[in-house]
Amino acid sequence: MGTFRLAEHFISINGEGRTAGELALFLRFTGCNLRCAWCDTMWANENDAPFTAVTTKDLTDIAENAAKAGVHNITLTGGEPLLQKDIAELIAALDTPGIRVEIETNGAVALQPFAGEHRPVFTVDYKLPSSGMERFMLTENFDVLNGNDSVKFVIGSRTDLERAAEIIEIYRLDEKPCTLFFSPVFGNIEPAEIVEFMKERKLGCVRLQLQLHKMIWDPEKRGV
Repeated sequence: MGTFRLAEHFISINGEGRTAGELALFLRFTGCNLRCAWCDTMWANENDAPFTAVTTKDLTDIAENAAKAGVHNITLTGGEPLLQKDIAELIAALDTPGIRVEIETNGAVALQPFAGEHRPVFTVDYKLPSSGMERFMLTENFDVLNGNDSVKFVIGSRTDLERAAEIIEIYRLDEKPCTLFFSPVFGNIEPAEIVEFMKERKLGCVRLQLQLHKMIWDPEKRGV
């Protein structure tokens, strides 16, 4: 049976993405292969991050209890959840009728191995210059995406906006069925500037995404 390093689990609303505003069970795992400059969960990324050792059965029990409470979205996040060695087993175990399993992934892990029979919904970051991690992006992941998936560009500067528009053009992301989001780094750039850029570049294929959980609760608060 698979084992995992679980940093926390909780029920809240999805703060971003295609199901923003809907209740979801969040399973957050420790460990990440990137160190983004603006990361808001750095506490979960380090090797010595606090965690609870759990099994696949433990996590499916948590999911079943959430479903009984009317929660049918499950978000696997981190850190980078796809680095958990038994994550494929967990994805398969959670893949049950009426349950939507979403992976929030950082764009630096290949998606193809997870795109088989028990395929989850992928929300994939593309790290832009302000992150300091763009060199690790696997653009071949764009070829795996379908109409249920999303690409999220986390925007911290005008330079990031320019690069995001360039990536959309180079990889013709506007022609793919996935949803494209521009998400401002909280406190680094005004959403109005992003809107003006979208108008200027005629980016009707992009949605502005604000992190609802940081508007509802203290931006530093965990477990929400």
